[in-house]
Amino acid sequence: MTPPRLPRTRLLAFVAGLAATFFAVLILVGVGAWITFYGPGPEARQGNETIVVLRPGSGVSEIGSTLKRAGVIRSTDLFRVAVKLSGADRKLRAGEYRFASGESLNSVVNKLESGKVVRHYVTVPEGRTVAMAVRILNAHPVLTGTVEVPPEGTILPETYEVTRGESRAAVLKRMMDAREEALAELWPKRAQGLPFTTPEEAINLAAIVEKETSKPAERPRVAAVYINRLRQGMPLAADPTIVYGVSRGEPLGRGIRRSELDADTPWNSYKRAGLPPHPIANPGRASIAAVLNPAITKELFFVADGTGGHAFAESAAEHNRNVLKWRRIEAERAAKLRPDA
Repeated sequence: MTPPRLPRTRLLAFVAGLAATFFAVLILVGVGAWITFYGPGPEARQGNETIVVLRPGSGVSEIGSTLKRAGVIRSTDLFRVAVKLSGADRKLRAGEYRFASGESLNSVVNKLESGKVVRHYVTVPEGRTVAMAVRILNAHPVLTGTVEVPPEGTILPETYEVTRGESRAAVLKRMMDAREEALAELWPKRAQGLPFTTPEEAINLAAIVEKETSKPAERPRVAAVYINRLRQGMPLAADPTIVYGVSRGEPLGRGIRRSELDADTPWNSYKRAGLPPHPIANPGRASIAAVLNPAITKELFFVADGTGGHAFAESAAEHNRNVLKWRRIEAERAAKLRPDA
């Protein structure tokens, strides 16, 4: 006996209802997916953002787990689906990321795909001592561990990119390696007939040049003055060496005293000919290059000229005239600072 058939109108109504229910479910699923993907994500557990570090070589599952533990996403499964559907599963990049509180899953995935990592830098200016460089490293908040002060003149002052959690010892080693690389490149290109024979002696002299002038154009000329003095057996007579003998390169906050100029120490380049016992600071690449390829000149003297640069001279008589000009400039400036001026 065949079962009774539903009237055609009732069958159509049933199918229409089923279809409506199906589309309603699809809409709800779609809305839910849209809200999950584009809507607000979890609130940050502390403050207005969450910092996450993804290690190199992390796969999608590990990245998802890391983000979930940090409270950046709600579900690792939804993260994997979102990454797969967006085609970003093979484009996610390691590094440090900052995610705003409530950042959407879509924004999280886009940020990871585009590699918008947080970058950190540490800068050691030219002419700083190694003790100063270590203080800069110790003060950097994203670095870890402790480091011993290396020998003077063994790092290359520069700006280095660092990563959160990187050890200070590793960064210091990069600075030392950079100096070795710079010397390996510049030393073979040195001029002939220089009055020193080793790269370390070049660093020694370059540190003095670095401390004597802040004008890049003057470096080869200042280097030439000291090289000419070395060739003639004259004392270098460099004030920065006196300062180093007194404070190991820390700013004095005053002028050099007569007693310090007269003191018979290894750092007194007014009394002792030749180079100091070791560098007085860490010279930058430009100062090293200037010492290895100095200007061609017979100049033996220089003094400040009042513009931030120096007046150079070949003879003592010309130098003395330049010194008198500088003293007049100093006197005029001091007069302007007096209350009764």
